[in-house]
Amino acid sequence: MILHEKMSAQLPSWRERIRVLAKEHGETVVDQVTVGQVIGGMRDIKSLLTDVSFVDPAHGILFRGMPIPELLKALPKAKGGKMPLVGGLFYLLLIGEVPTKEQALEVEAEWAQRAAVPDYVYKMIKSMPKETHPMTLFSQAVLALQTESAFATKYPSMKKEEYWEAALEDALNLTARLPIIAAYIYRMKYFGENGKPKYNPKQDYGMNFSRMMKVEDKKGYADLARLYFILHSDHESGNVSAHTMHLVGSALSDPYLSFSAALNGLAGPLHGLANQECLGWLLSVKERFGGVPSRDELYKFAWDTLNEGKVIPGYGHGVLRVIDPRFTRQLEFAKKRFPDDELVRLAELVLDVVPTVLKEQGKAKSPAPNVDAISGTLQYHYGVRDFDFYTVLFGIGRALGVTSNYVWARALGMPLERPKSLTTKMLEDIVAAKQAA
Repeated sequence: MILHEKMSAQLPSWRERIRVLAKEHGETVVDQVTVGQVIGGMRDIKSLLTDVSFVDPAHGILFRGMPIPELLKALPKAKGGKMPLVGGLFYLLLIGEVPTKEQALEVEAEWAQRAAVPDYVYKMIKSMPKETHPMTLFSQAVLALQTESAFATKYPSMKKEEYWEAALEDALNLTARLPIIAAYIYRMKYFGENGKPKYNPKQDYGMNFSRMMKVEDKKGYADLARLYFILHSDHESGNVSAHTMHLVGSALSDPYLSFSAALNGLAGPLHGLANQECLGWLLSVKERFGGVPSRDELYKFAWDTLNEGKVIPGYGHGVLRVIDPRFTRQLEFAKKRFPDDELVRLAELVLDVVPTVLKEQGKAKSPAPNVDAISGTLQYHYGVRDFDFYTVLFGIGRALGVTSNYVWARALGMPLERPKSLTTKMLEDIVAAKQAA
């Protein structure tokens, strides 16, 4: 297998780098922690290690050091499509090198060979109450697949240096099956269908998902699926879903247990649910004005929203200080393919107006849009309009990044994560001592 072969060749030098850092430079100070960081969600504490992605405040997400425009240009494209093969992105995240088209297609072929979903998973999903949230079904399906975990099966007899190989097996099997499970949940929950989606080995990851979702414009939606999964694949290790996968995995829980936990974090309103909130706001504006308002109308409406103590979803970011490149690429995608769509025109108008209003208000550190401000709009255009399903789509993409991080964490022998806690009284004593000094 090409991914196994490439990682095996890299591991000796990577392990030596980690050994030197831990043994010879373990006391080197990297950063200082403040009381505000301790009680404020550990914001900006530099304490996680990942080489898969990094969020640069001035350039956005870097995948293996590559900004999004460069990434989308460099990765090999799908046959008949404008967007890269998802298998090429997975290769890059794991190996750290841009693959040839042949190498990307090898990953796609691995997925095709591993795409069969056991019958008991479908039965479990069907047995749940009709009102069950699709993210609950998705997470349960991943847990159900855990019975086939290579990592869990081999753990009692594996050496520590071999953990990554079983982790890679699980990562490939898991990511191969997620689009099928997601499409099944979608067709069953919203259309009452129980047919089991079939993965076509002659089609790539994006086209397979588009076909299984049964959208009308399969070719257009296949390109969106490729772009969507790539853009949502990773975002450093500090966001809730990625950090949850890292934390649970550090206990040597297998990739299925770890990813199910990550999905549960992704389902939260402050993480993966943001995209549907943004789309809901755009639709409310469109309904309020009977279409796309004028710039002056939107300007006043934005101010009225803020003055009522409400927020404008999709604007602002914890790290970025520029427009999220993931937003830009999706807006470009929409304007090139369906520029007359009213929601797309509205999203572009909001981009023109809302940052100005937020700057005038003076409260937002970053008034620029993030990825959530546009992603739901594109799904809506293609007919995927059940808002609570959007986080499932996010989960398929996120699996690519968090499983890559999991494999590398096991390959480099990353330890159990165990930060130390303080009491409120301890913090107060520290503050008092500093003030006295």
